[in-house]
Amino acid sequence: MTLVLDIEEYFATPSDALNRHRALQAFNEFKFFLNRGEIRAADRVGDTWQVHVWVKKGILLGMRLGTPVEVALNAQVRYIETTTFPLRHLSVDDGITVPAGGSAIRDGAFVGRGVHCAPPMYIDAGAYVDAGTIVGSHSLIGSCAQIGRNVHIGPGTLIEGMLEPIDALPVIIEEDAYLAGASWIQGSVIIRHGAVIGPGVMLSGGSTVYDAAFERTYAPAGDGPLVIPPNAVVVQGQRRVGQQGAAVASATQTVPVIVQYREPERAALAVLKDVMR
Repeated sequence: MTLVLDIEEYFATPSDALNRHRALQAFNEFKFFLNRGEIRAADRVGDTWQVHVWVKKGILLGMRLGTPVEVALNAQVRYIETTTFPLRHLSVDDGITVPAGGSAIRDGAFVGRGVHCAPPMYIDAGAYVDAGTIVGSHSLIGSCAQIGRNVHIGPGTLIEGMLEPIDALPVIIEEDAYLAGASWIQGSVIIRHGAVIGPGVMLSGGSTVYDAAFERTYAPAGDGPLVIPPNAVVVQGQRRVGQQGAAVASATQTVPVIVQYREPERAALAVLKDVMR
């Protein structure tokens, strides 16, 4: 594919030797396909997710090619953006709901039909948000994060995208997952379909998750991602970490715990109400 080769070439070329005009042409074509969801930072082949390093390189190339520009919405509201990743232009035909109140979607992000964005929230360039997803107020979806169909992202949730390292799998949240408010997902993490993440749960690519339902643990293997199984219900738990000095006899560390697995037909919110009582 010529576009792949162009992005690879311009990414590898030092700035002082770069043909900026041609690089921008290639980048704008690249961003066109990003906006349409026809290229993405990672996709699924069977049950396996694969990262597309060249797509991450294209996003980084765009950041390098951009220059700051001041944008005035009116006499009182001004902001600074980059010329290569301005706010994305949306129309009613896109089928996306973005009420007034400080929300922003950057150019280069794919947002599917039926997505509802509760203000204020932010979706960064390179993110992929599939149809029917709800993005809660004060939530962030970072660059390269991959969000499946009909995902619920609760208010105040932080989903880091994992743009760098460029060869690392980004955060992936599969279809029908439910993330309650104030959860934090960062690093190479895959949340499989139908999983429920409780309020305030913190998951990173280095986390160990304790499965109380089956008395086992989940942790990344080598450089691979942390994988939360399908339909797992994850809440914040605690484990003892031992002596912490004369003033503190013992201490606890917050850890994610799988307390049960929900039946697919059972609503995620109903499951959370039961386990959080």
